[in-house]
Amino acid sequence: MKAGVSTACLYPMPVEESLYQLAVNGVANVEIFINTHSELKKDFACNIADILKRFDVKCRAVHPFTCELEPLMFFSEYERRMDDILEYYRLYFSFMNIVGADIFVFHGAKGNITKELYCERYSRLFSLGKEYGVRVAVENVSRCRSSSSAFIRDIAKMLGNDFSFVLDTKQAIRSGETPFAFVEAAGKSLEHIHISDSGELGDCLPVGKGNFRFRQFFDKVNSVNPDASVILELYRNSFRGISDLVSGYNILANMTAQYKNRGD
Repeated sequence: MKAGVSTACLYPMPVEESLYQLAVNGVANVEIFINTHSELKKDFACNIADILKRFDVKCRAVHPFTCELEPLMFFSEYERRMDDILEYYRLYFSFMNIVGADIFVFHGAKGNITKELYCERYSRLFSLGKEYGVRVAVENVSRCRSSSSAFIRDIAKMLGNDFSFVLDTKQAIRSGETPFAFVEAAGKSLEHIHISDSGELGDCLPVGKGNFRFRQFFDKVNSVNPDASVILELYRNSFRGISDLVSGYNILANMTAQYKNRGD
């Protein structure tokens, strides 16, 4: 289990500057949030890879800026949209191959899409990701179809080994559920976590500013997948500066270090 920080925390700082700031402050693992089309170009990806290599930082996951288009492009009745978005997402997967990431974050559908349709469309993207050595992982998002732990449990059973899951702790709380419920629902399919503290002051707080049960949570995650990555993801208005991110990262790194990865 490895802790890290998302470059999204420092938005709207350009992604390469965000990565540099995290790297020079000792963050060893990151998730990269792509913010616009030009950042998918090969030269840009190689620049990001150079920063990662220079500071010995690992990138586990990539988050697309097109997530809000996914309900329209993946889940409409207009088949050509599906063909086009699959072709476009090859750009993300090629980027990931250059920077060494293997988890792709997918928000998916909104509204009352059936589980069968959801799985059919998701499976097509999942299969495409496999061609690149990438695992496409559904994230629970309160405004999306994935907001329910029951829904995650059902599609996990339907998809079997061809399913991966990203748990966002703040989004679980916003959906009126606990993050623990999603760990139970996803089981071994849980591969990646967006984490923050939470409590009376809000659901997206710097580590140490709430009362989230981190130890019990990591024990639970370890019981289903000790290889899951744990990425601190805070909205920019919820922390003061880079020192809050580094402090939170160091706390998370110390807590997760006790869990031995499979194969170590």
